[in-house]
Amino acid sequence: MMRAQVAGSAAGPEGRRGSADQRSATPNPARGEASLPIAGRPFLLRPSFAVLVAAEDDLGSLFALVERAADGRLRLSELATLFWHCLADRGELTRDQVGEAVMDQGLAGCAAPLRALLGQILRGRA
Repeated sequence: MMRAQVAGSAAGPEGRRGSADQRSATPNPARGEASLPIAGRPFLLRPSFAVLVAAEDDLGSLFALVERAADGRLRLSELATLFWHCLADRGELTRDQVGEAVMDQGLAGCAAPLRALLGQILRGRA
């Protein structure tokens, strides 16, 4: 299962609590990390190998996802699913809640975190 951390969430997907440092972690752009506001709190998006494999199981080929994004054909459900999988510690957050956060931010507000995640997928670790 995926291991995660979130700025502000109490428990990870396995029910473990992260340290205060992990919950309030600042995104590291060099690692493709980003932040997404959900319900007024910043949540860390961290695209690890395990997370991206799980996302690929739900979304299909990540390369095709990047191509759809580049062509302007990325669906809201795909965006929310990618963000949900990449949450470093999603706690009790559902995909629907992440989808609502995407709607709250609008596509323009989600462009920066999406760009960071897709860039990491394409670049890999430097």
